[in-house]
Amino acid sequence: MSLVPMTLLLKKAEEGNYAIGAFNISNVETIQAVIKAGEEEKSPLILQAARVEIEHGGIECLTAMAKALIDKATIPIALHLDHGDSFSLAMKCIRYGFTSVMFDGSTMPLEDNISITKKIVEAAKAVGVSVEAELGQVGRTEDEILEEDWEKFLTDPDVAATFVQETKVDALAVSIGSLHGLYRFEPKLDFSRLKRIRELIEVPIVLHGGTGIPDLDIKKAISLGIRKVNFSTGLRAAYIGQLRDFLIENRDELNLQRVLGSARQKMKEVVKEMIRLVGSDGKADISTSERSIFETA
Repeated sequence: MSLVPMTLLLKKAEEGNYAIGAFNISNVETIQAVIKAGEEEKSPLILQAARVEIEHGGIECLTAMAKALIDKATIPIALHLDHGDSFSLAMKCIRYGFTSVMFDGSTMPLEDNISITKKIVEAAKAVGVSVEAELGQVGRTEDEILEEDWEKFLTDPDVAATFVQETKVDALAVSIGSLHGLYRFEPKLDFSRLKRIRELIEVPIVLHGGTGIPDLDIKKAISLGIRKVNFSTGLRAAYIGQLRDFLIENRDELNLQRVLGSARQKMKEVVKEMIRLVGSDGKADISTSERSIFETA
């Protein structure tokens, strides 16, 4: 099945009141693990890569591997730039065939975030590529954030409404209490803030930092309008943890296919659990007419 724009997947998720899992990839085994999980669960997918993952093997290699495997897949898949930090990186990803890009200007002054996001949206939409932006700052679990300072990192619903209206983004990542990385405490999502944001904006809302959020909270967030949930830390923990365990148990193993295949299998099982959690299992069907809208754009 052809690559599709993220907007098509999120539109169907909105209609069905579920979310799409977005899974970070970095090598051929991680790409295979995610796609195989999606196929077994009959789920649409978002494969995504941040700058560090793109630079690991080079954008030419990563996109060639991803597109070759996606071309053989039986499910709709979007290829997405995660946390892009510049106009030039977004344009480079578009040139290499990404069907969606994110610009994360959340640490910039609001005016700069709006200005750069608008430029990316104008360029991306001309070639049928989706754009995600971030407002409010989703930090990292290792950051030292004082409780009294926490509020300033969260997304202001009224500012979100203005941001979406001015930039015309396709999806908005918001900060409602989640963090990137392994949580050292149980996260507490601000559901009232999410509900207010959903009342004020019409584009799909994205939750970053999905690993470690209690399942019931993920499901509640989806019921309140979250349509894309990002998972990365949990995938890496599964992959690397299995590599470690396999090599401890098989110290003399020199067959890379067995070693890496074991990690791939573990990651696939974790992705399947995440797919079921967000409710996209069994939602892979996309009509020929819906696909043609993108293919002829």
